[in-house]
Formats: sequence, C-alpha cells, structure tokens
Amino acid sequence: MSDPVVNSHGLARRLGPFDATMLVMGGIIGSGIFVTPAEVARHVGTPLLIVGAWLIGGIVALAGALVYAELAARRPAVGGQYAYLRDAYGPLPAFLYGWSLLLVIQSGGMAAVAITFARYMNTVLPSALGDNVLAVGVLGILTIINCLGVRSGSNVQSVLMLLKIGAIAALVAAGFLLAPAAAPTPIAYSDVSTIAALGAALTPIMFSYGGWQTSSFVAGEMRDPARDLTRGLLFGVIGVVVLYTAVAFVCVHVLGASGLAASKTPASDVMRSAFGEHGATFIAAGIAISALGFLSQSMLTAPRVYFAMAEDGSFFRSVAMVSKRTQVPVVAIALQGAVAAIIALSGTFGQILSYVVSVDFIFFGLTGAALFVLRRKFADDNVGFSAPGHPFTTGLFVAACAVVVVATVWNNPLNSLIGYAILLAGVPAYLYWRKANAR
Repeated sequence: MSDPVVNSHGLARRLGPFDATMLVMGGIIGSGIFVTPAEVARHVGTPLLIVGAWLIGGIVALAGALVYAELAARRPAVGGQYAYLRDAYGPLPAFLYGWSLLLVIQSGGMAAVAITFARYMNTVLPSALGDNVLAVGVLGILTIINCLGVRSGSNVQSVLMLLKIGAIAALVAAGFLLAPAAAPTPIAYSDVSTIAALGAALTPIMFSYGGWQTSSFVAGEMRDPARDLTRGLLFGVIGVVVLYTAVAFVCVHVLGASGLAASKTPASDVMRSAFGEHGATFIAAGIAISALGFLSQSMLTAPRVYFAMAEDGSFFRSVAMVSKRTQVPVVAIALQGAVAAIIALSGTFGQILSYVVSVDFIFFGLTGAALFVLRRKFADDNVGFSAPGHPFTTGLFVAACAVVVVATVWNNPLNSLIGYAILLAGVPAYLYWRKANAR
C-alpha cells in the first residue's frame, strides 16, 4: 500500500467519501434523537405537525449542507468552518468561533454526552465506577485512539456510526412491526397559535440536526476534500433526515401524540411496548453506543480547529505540533480531551450547555452568509460544486439560523447573555496571542 499524501501542514490525507459520510452522520446523531421527539410533541400536538416539523428541520439542514458543500469545494482547508470564517471575515471572527468551540460549544457538549454515556452504560452493565469517573475514562481512551492517527480515529468512529444506524433501525422496525399502534388522533388545522408552536418546536429540532459542520474540520486530511466532503455532507445529511423522520413517525405511531408528549423516554417506551423490559435495556445500550459515537467524532474533528488557530498565530504555538510518527495534532487532541474531562468532573456541563445554542447558531448563520462573501471575493475560482438554488437556499438557511438565535434569546435571555459574555472574552485573548506570537 502506498504512503498517504501529506499536506503542507504535516497532516496525512487518509480519509475518503465513506469516512466523510460517517463523520457527517456521527456529528449529528447523538443521544438527543431518543428523547427530543417528546419535546417536539409538547409544542405541537398532532401527528402531522410532529412528523412535519422534523421534515421542515431536515429541509433547513439540507439547505445548510448545500452551502457547506460549496464552501468545502471553494476552501478545502484544515479547520473547515474556521477557515471559511477566516477567509470571509478575517482572523478575529474565526478565532472567536474556535474560542467558543473549546470553552462552550464542543467541550460542554462532549462533557454532557460523556456523562450520558456513563449513565446508560452503568444501567446496561453496572460497575463500581461512578458516572463521572467512567465519563472521564472514556474521554481518555478516545483521546489516546485519536492520537494514534486519523485512520484509527476514523475507523472507530465509522464502526460506532454503523452501530448507531443499526440501533435506530431496530427501534423503527420494532415499533412498526411488533408494538401495538396508538389510537388515531384528529388532525388540527393550522392557525396563528399553531404556527407559533411549530416555530418553538423547530428550535430543539434544529439543535438536533446540528453537528454536520464539524466534518469540515478534517478537510485537510481527506484525500480529495472538495469531492469527498461535498459528497459526505449531502449523503450524510439526507441519511440523517430519513432516520430522524422515521424515529418521529414510529414514536407517534406507537405512543400517539399525547402519549409522546407525556413521555420522558420515548425511545425506551416504544421498545418496552414491543419487547418489554428487554427492549428498554436494548435501547439503553443503543443510546450508550450513540453517545460514544458522538464523542468519538468530536474527538476526531474539533482539535483540527485549535490546530488551525495555533498555525495562524492566534493560540498557543504548541497546539500546532504534529506527531512525526502518527501525523496528527496530538497536543490539540489532548487539549480537547482535557477540557471536556474537566467540565465533566466539575458537573457544570448542564449549565454550559444552556449557553450553547444562541452562540452556535450565530456562527452557523455567519458561515452560511460567508458564501455570499466568498463568491464575491473569489468570483474567478473554478469550483467543482455550486449550491443549488443559491441565493434562495442559502438565504433560507441564514434566516432559519437567525430565527433560532432570536427565539433562544427571547426564551433564555440570561443564559444567552452569559454565552455572549464568554464569546466576547475571546477578544482580549485574541489580541494577547497575536501580540505574543508576533514577538
């Protein structure tokens, strides 16, 4: 087998379109899909609107994927979304994204998911280890695996993603084939209040569909990033829309709209209806695997942003170090694992997660709008993929992100302000690192 191509950053190009697709799906599907359908049902009370809300969210996610696919074709650089923001708006907005990713968005999410994994794993296979200890242990193992090389990290992530798809497929099949159907619910006609409720339901749905952008972080380690990432984004997001809509449909089919709204653990309730307590144990194992897969994907992708920041002179220089043996940014990977572990041990992950949504979707919207900027800046570039329907699909995605930000600030003003305060604290940090690295 021939040696892999090494890019100008010292990273090996070992990933192909299948890896990209698994990364896209793995970045989206965590443990939330097993719970979120109930939250959506509490906002909209009919089967049509519950399932329809997931389809609408999927359309918005697909519009975003089309935008990111063109961005990937235009700027196939290490760091992905970070690079798009940097090339469109300059280094400060890009740094603030990486800053928020490390302190709030990615690390807080990873800590929460690690605790979720530990809780469900201790339910399926009880151990003497506490949830916090088990969470930190799995973060440590994934850190080591990803330090061994991008291929080893991607292989683990792909296997876990296939297991996740299997668990979701089993949930859908069991619900349709073995569980008794709920009594039919009358369909309500739309009015102003229904439209408002649908808007509220879309907030958790949009958050559930988030995560596909993280696949762009490892563009520099794909064999042909413009082609592979573009295909991965499109196939991956479409695959998740199918899976998510099927889960919402089967939950309504088995539990009914009112039963789904009243459920705290809808996936477990569906499997319990089909198989009894053995079904609930099976889905608990599925949720643990899903959480582990999300952690694996996060540990593989996010450190490439911190690596790119360090290479740009906006972060600790040591974070740009690449292992000569494994050709991965080992310091950046270790940093991500350490920060997530500290948050998991501190127990503050729930609080940090409440700061995430408005900050995350600001950068989502800015990245979507970056396509307008980059098309103008680099009008003569020969791009292999153009977002269909631009500027309308791009405008739809940016507008949807703006709606989520406004709705989040409206419903959680204090948490949103804290999130923005953490974001703005990155400005003096950026100025310090730029000055220190210039010296």
